Amino acid sequence: MPVTQNLRVSIQNMSCASCVGRVERALSALPGIDEVNVNLAAETAQVRIDSETRIPELIEALDRTGYPARTQTVRLNVSSMSCASCVGRVDKALATVPGVLEVNVNLASETATVTYVEGAVELFDLLTAAEAAGYPAEPADSALPDERSARKEGEARDLARRTALAALLALPVFLLEMGAHLVPGMHEMIGRTIGHQTSWIIQFILTTVVLFWPGRHFYARGFPALLKGAPDMNSLVAVGTGAAYLYSITALFAPWLLPEAARAVYFEAAAVIVVLILLGRWMEARAKGRTGAAIQKLLGLQARTARILVDGEPKDVAIESIRTGDILVVRPGERIAVDGEVSEGTAHVDESMITGEPVPAAKAKGDPVTGGTVNGTGSFRFRATRVGADTTLAQIIRMVEQAQGAKLPIQGLVDRITLWFVPAVMGLAAVTVVVWLIFGPSPALSYALVAGVSVLIIACPCAMGLATPTSIMVGTGRAAEMGVLFRKGDALQLLTSVDVVALDKTGTVTQGRPELTDMVMADGFDRAEVLALVAAVEAQSEHPIAEAVVRSAKAENAARHDVESFESITGYGVRARVAGREVLVGADRLMSREGLSIETLAEAERRLAEQGRTALFAAVNGRVAAVIGVADPVKPASAAAIDALHRLGLKVAMITGDKRETAEAIARETGIDHVIAGVLPDGKVAALDELRQGGRRIAFVGDGINDAPALAHADVGIAIGTGTDVAIESADVVLMSGDLRGVVNAFEVSSRTMRNIRQNLFWAFGYNVALIPVAAGALYPAFGLLLSPVLAAGAMALSSIFVLTNALRLRRVRPAMDEARAVGHGEAASLSSIPVAVK
Repeated sequence: MPVTQNLRVSIQNMSCASCVGRVERALSALPGIDEVNVNLAAETAQVRIDSETRIPELIEALDRTGYPARTQTVRLNVSSMSCASCVGRVDKALATVPGVLEVNVNLASETATVTYVEGAVELFDLLTAAEAAGYPAEPADSALPDERSARKEGEARDLARRTALAALLALPVFLLEMGAHLVPGMHEMIGRTIGHQTSWIIQFILTTVVLFWPGRHFYARGFPALLKGAPDMNSLVAVGTGAAYLYSITALFAPWLLPEAARAVYFEAAAVIVVLILLGRWMEARAKGRTGAAIQKLLGLQARTARILVDGEPKDVAIESIRTGDILVVRPGERIAVDGEVSEGTAHVDESMITGEPVPAAKAKGDPVTGGTVNGTGSFRFRATRVGADTTLAQIIRMVEQAQGAKLPIQGLVDRITLWFVPAVMGLAAVTVVVWLIFGPSPALSYALVAGVSVLIIACPCAMGLATPTSIMVGTGRAAEMGVLFRKGDALQLLTSVDVVALDKTGTVTQGRPELTDMVMADGFDRAEVLALVAAVEAQSEHPIAEAVVRSAKAENAARHDVESFESITGYGVRARVAGREVLVGADRLMSREGLSIETLAEAERRLAEQGRTALFAAVNGRVAAVIGVADPVKPASAAAIDALHRLGLKVAMITGDKRETAEAIARETGIDHVIAGVLPDGKVAALDELRQGGRRIAFVGDGINDAPALAHADVGIAIGTGTDVAIESADVVLMSGDLRGVVNAFEVSSRTMRNIRQNLFWAFGYNVALIPVAAGALYPAFGLLLSPVLAAGAMALSSIFVLTNALRLRRVRPAMDEARAVGHGEAASLSSIPVAVK
């Protein structure tokens, strides 16, 4: 009879008794589930199930019914992981906890991200499962970032000490045994002085200290893992060096048990293998520390203290003490502590670490400021609006951590292979020993030992486990420094398969607000005078076009006039009396209605319309004075960015609700390939499906609330960071800058990171495929070559170091667009002249 158990699940969206009934019916209909009890007040469902395997069915049923189970995600620091097979075992141990939905284990950051059903799983269950598998874990949030960094540095220092001690002890062993191969006559000299038996005893003592002091870690973890039937890298090292050590002890203290020809010691192999692997571990630890450099840089942007007003007096407090609504004082050169809004004063703030923009941004009353940015000139006060984990910088750090812990689709195959790799290697080593014993020359036992140990040591899958996560950590970290945040790690791989980049127009390609772009004057009228008159009239209107004219007049310091008898003529324009003159501003139909001729400016109007401008006429005292062009101008970097995307082999489309003439004009100006115009907000998803025809993959770039469905529907959604929170939450990639240069940088980082991952995987797999047969003795019959276990250990350590060093090259990736050229004149940036190479 199956053993039943109670399960408690937290449920969303329940609001009334009918919701309770629907949930109860949905759960009661499932096989193996009974005693369903749904509680509206607690928003939970208590059920009795006959098997833990029913939980995924239960979760799916709740989703279908419209009342999904609440989930939580926790990040764990996992100890004792040393290779890719460890990753697979931790993943498997956590995934088997009933109620766990998704597990993502990262060897490079030594973390596990677990998503589970709230109520069905407790944190203690996850920690217990990891501990039982041999990999102790703790919540990542339990240690502050600085503490985690200090711990990593401490681990590296400990490994450095152990490596130095092991090397100091192993050097005499190596010289005593291998010196004869390096120095002629040394073998005879040892025999004449201390004697070979004494030499072996010295080697035995020193090697024993090496193995059971600095090298004890391999045996303390390797043998228990082997006994559990889950061998890892430590098991390979423990078995390999242990075999060489025990064989040597037998040859030293019980030589009669071995054939005379096979009486040799391999103490130097055991000792030097431990030294080399410790050296590799130490170098790995240092390199892993550098892979998280981006996070450390971001953490370094956080202010430690701030000055707030308490009863009108400034007081220095810790940043943790700041609350929403507090008034903070910022002096020149100080770092802004939290997000807020300027309440008093003016300043220029360096926001380059957030937006990538090199020019300091002017700030005045009402302007937003971002925590982590640096005040340049001027002092000001601001009201805190977002503090603690809600600040922009905290959210950026959270996004980067999530992206760095991501598992790309390409990693799935690696994990499946490496989970069984170590057991397969141990089996191969056993076969190697047997084959040498049967077919090998005399002394066959010595040859079998050397080949078996070499196979065990050289096949450690460290490089395989590090190949993908280290590149992801460094690549996404470098992207964050360039203002490109990968909210979802798999976007890093998906971007490389994109064929078409679809752009929203307003706020993405263009500035997002109308500006006065042209003012063509009729004969006999002064531009400054007419602009002042028109601005005075338009100041009475709230239309966006009117606001554009007023902003332009203010920027040009136009004269200000009082307005009398203002009148809005619906569908035509406006009329007013300004400074004693009758002024009309409106479309051509207003001029026709008033009987005014526009013939002299008709050609200018037509030209403006072709350029996508909205044309307005201005008349003063019954004469047409000017035609005014108003448009949402293209961002300075848009044309250069689109040209750069073309050079990357991508097609560019624009989706907009504007009329086709305006859209076509912008497309001509920027070089966009395809235009879909007149699209309603809910039609952008259908427009993406149209672009998808032929199996093409689409990246969509947008910034508004109405872009959220399209961002979610695209293969990769890219949100302009200056846009709305809704758009950002729907996106896979967020650009902190407000223009399309970030899109080019995102594609460049994606391309280079994936290329780096492929290089690492090729090396890691190729290394094992090529060298395992060599270690087993495949070259011996033809060339008489047999790989020494010492060389095998060195090669294994070098493979991991190569992978880590190759990944760290991504730290030198540069932004893919020359900012000065892209922004200065709007000209196309040439990718052939762009410094993107990783050196």
